[in-house]
Amino acid sequence: MTTSQNDNSQIPPDTPEADKSTASVADTDASYKASDIQVLEGLEAVRKRPGMYIGSTGPTGLHHLVWEVVDNSVDEAMAGHCSRIEVRALSDGGIQVSDNGRGIPVGKHPNYEDLTAAEVVLTVLHAGGKFGDGGYKVSGGLHGVGISVVNALSTKVEVEIDRDGSRHAMSFVEGGQPKDKLVKTGDSPLSEDGEPVTGTTVRFWPDPTIFKEGIDYRSQTLIDRFQMMAFLNAGLEFSFVDERDADSEEVTLRYEGGIKDFVRHLNHSKEELFDEVGWFTEQGENEEVEIAFSWNTGYQTDGIHSFANGISTLEGGMHEQGFRTALTRTVNSYARAQGILKEKEENFQGEDIREGLTSIISVRVAEPQFEGQTKSKLGNVSVRSLVEKATNERLREWFEEHPKEAKAMLTKASNAAKARIAATNARQTIRRKSALDGAGLPGKLADCQSKDPTESEIYIVEGNSAGGSAKEARDPRTMAILPIRGKILNVERARPDRMYKNTEIISLIQALGAGFGEEEFDLEKCRYHKIILLADADVDGSHIRTLLLTFFFRQMRPLVDAGYIYIAQPPLYSTEVGKSKLYLKDDPARETYSAAHPNAEFQRLKGLGEMDASELWETTMDPESRTLLRVTVDQAAIADETFAVLMGEDVESRKKFIQTNADDVRFLDI
Repeated sequence: MTTSQNDNSQIPPDTPEADKSTASVADTDASYKASDIQVLEGLEAVRKRPGMYIGSTGPTGLHHLVWEVVDNSVDEAMAGHCSRIEVRALSDGGIQVSDNGRGIPVGKHPNYEDLTAAEVVLTVLHAGGKFGDGGYKVSGGLHGVGISVVNALSTKVEVEIDRDGSRHAMSFVEGGQPKDKLVKTGDSPLSEDGEPVTGTTVRFWPDPTIFKEGIDYRSQTLIDRFQMMAFLNAGLEFSFVDERDADSEEVTLRYEGGIKDFVRHLNHSKEELFDEVGWFTEQGENEEVEIAFSWNTGYQTDGIHSFANGISTLEGGMHEQGFRTALTRTVNSYARAQGILKEKEENFQGEDIREGLTSIISVRVAEPQFEGQTKSKLGNVSVRSLVEKATNERLREWFEEHPKEAKAMLTKASNAAKARIAATNARQTIRRKSALDGAGLPGKLADCQSKDPTESEIYIVEGNSAGGSAKEARDPRTMAILPIRGKILNVERARPDRMYKNTEIISLIQALGAGFGEEEFDLEKCRYHKIILLADADVDGSHIRTLLLTFFFRQMRPLVDAGYIYIAQPPLYSTEVGKSKLYLKDDPARETYSAAHPNAEFQRLKGLGEMDASELWETTMDPESRTLLRVTVDQAAIADETFAVLMGEDVESRKKFIQTNADDVRFLDI
């Protein structure tokens, strides 16, 4: 399915219709008229089905409210009218977003005679600066509703607008109900150069009856997103202040180098092949592309990260396809011209060239078409042509201007090609052996009876002892058990030919049945749609989970994107409640229970291998009572960096990451 990008946003002040009336509306009748009934009904629809508009009512949806407001300010920046965005997490649970853009128009909206343009932006779904001939040429956001959805899902919203020397304000109460219509409150304050400031400030307080899991914003999640937007918009400054923490300091993010700095940032924990970061840009009709790239000494081939109008296109699309095609063609052509590839030698394959590559592809498109399961795949065919043309011409020029760097890259590609051939031979040997053995499934796999992947799940269990208990405890109709011994190979530091020599990795590949690696893996062939990692809740168990997550992210990435990977949550404690036993997940759960039951006594549960089958079923495997943590990737570039830091060679980066995140286990939910 293909959908056009239609997201609510600020209406640019240079819209001809909007400029017909820019006077104050202080004398506007405070009561809403007939057209406003339709507005309020639209906001009520959002409250009835919030997940349809923001994805969920959990932490992801909660943070999405911030993205909707910030995206409006970023639109102003992309249009060349905003240089600074300030975000504050208020001490009472609210969020404040301020920018120094032109300010939302305050005149009458041409399509709503009873409403100003600012009121339309805050209350009408599918309305704003992205629609009509006078709207933004390029804008961010994705879901087609924008800041009006923030209004609908908040208990209170306040807006201040500085424009044309005057300050205007309006506010809303629960569900977007108007408290005050837009009125002029005075003159805009003056800037340091004596001119009236311009811009928009939005404050909102999420509704706790909608976000029942809590309205506790995670600072690092906000900072990561703002950092990405700062990278994608060279020179745009983000400021974040967390007023909930008296000890926190203001975080300022600004990158004059834009996506070149983004590449350097992603490579900071890796050993770079050379110091230079390549960069080129190209403009077409209603489209532009910007690409930055460099190589490191690592073995990963998934270092391409693409964006369209600031949206992370996790599923790639035409821009990424065009770059990959042109990259392979250009490198092979240059390699032959330099004599690296002889006449009878085969061309490098794409994966050989992409080994160790880190690249950012950022396109801006007037009318983007998004498709795919999560609407994160760009479908504009014209963008592919623009990217191919730019890469064919500009990349060849860069190689010729940087012969030393080009030679280093070609040497690495040549070594990668040799390793690929060795891996292919190893894979064929394994296939022949599997064919001789019969079924081709690992002998230690206790498979489930069901052949329907949608209801089948596999537990990857740490240790043979725990595997035995899990086999006894499971529901054999839908649950398969695969015990693994010890710690699997760290694939962050290994080429595929080494992976094929690792017994545990081969067992994983055979059990899942979907192949292995970027070129071969086929999600449709996966035998289970729930892959559950079950390891002890100790340091060794955490290390094993991280190794497995690294393997899936690097070598079977579609499993993560599809949401098939889960982490089991065995409890750490139990306590007697009458004649029954209550299990508590972790230390915070025990502390909460202790506060309510000060005389409670707790027993620290044994490792998985020391649990009997009934206890393992009751605490961890029973679908009616178990807790599973689903592993997701909202920002692939952030996940890439996390795995590189945790599993790479840079000890100092890993130490700093662990110290920063020691008290926050949610970083696993990437």
